[in-house]
Parts: sequence; C-alpha cells; structure tokens
Amino acid sequence: MAHQKTETPQADLGAVHVRPAQSSDLSAVVALDAENTGIAKAAYWKDRFEWYVGRHPDRFFLVAERSGKMLGFIVGEVRAWEFGSPPAGWVFAIQVSPQARLHGLGTMLFDAICDRFRKAGARHVRTMVAKDANLILSFFRSLGMMAGPFVQLEKRLGS
Repeated sequence: MAHQKTETPQADLGAVHVRPAQSSDLSAVVALDAENTGIAKAAYWKDRFEWYVGRHPDRFFLVAERSGKMLGFIVGEVRAWEFGSPPAGWVFAIQVSPQARLHGLGTMLFDAICDRFRKAGARHVRTMVAKDANLILSFFRSLGMMAGPFVQLEKRLGS
C-alpha cells in the first residue's frame, strides 16, 4: 500500500507566522507542552529558554502563531564534531497544538528550522525519537527523515 500524505495544504492555516521565541512566550510553551505530554515542566522550559532564546546564532527556538495565539514550537541547534560528525542541525523538541494538527503546521516549523540550519552551515538534520512514539516518528518519516549513520547505546546506571 502506498503512503498517502494526510495533511491538508498549509494555506488552510490562515495567517500563521513563524518567528523566533521571545521571553514572553515561555508560559504559552509550558502550557502547550503540558497539554501534549500531561506534565507541566516550567523549570525545564525556563532553562531551555535561557539556553536557546536569543543567546547564540546556532541555536533556534521558533514559535508559530496566528492572531497572537501560539499554535506550536520547534527547538534545535547546529552541533558539530560530536562522534566525528560534521555540523548538523539537531531538532530537540517540536510541539503542535492538537487543535492545529493535520494542517501542515509541523511541516512549516520543520522547514523554518531547516532553513536556519542550512544558513548556519549544516547539511543534514537529525533528531532522536522513542521507538514507541509512533505519531512523531511518522511525522519525521513523512518529511523524508530515516535512520542515520549513528546507533544510540545506553546503559542503566546503578544507584
């Protein structure tokens, strides 16, 4: 069976604007993340804002909004030479409001951060996803992402 794209055209989103996050976006990011994950992580997102928002030219925290309401966000940075890898863009988080899904918003955010990665010198984009996270795994695969040249290894640390 052939894969069929289920997202409707981006034009259905109306006037969506993707822009760099600002400190005033923190509460909306915390709320959207809590809505999607069921866990409020205000301290975590405050720390991420301090690391990503306006501090470094290779770090990106973008938000998508329509009429002043945040609909989603994406976070990433260009990293280089870990494990012998040349510069690559890494997506660390992406969230879209459940009410705004299936209209191309995630793709719009992904494309926007990839443009920034490209301008910063990256030639690849990477991310890491849990094996059982079918929704986000399907999303990234629909964008052409596939297994890369690295294998994640893990060991449980005793107490």
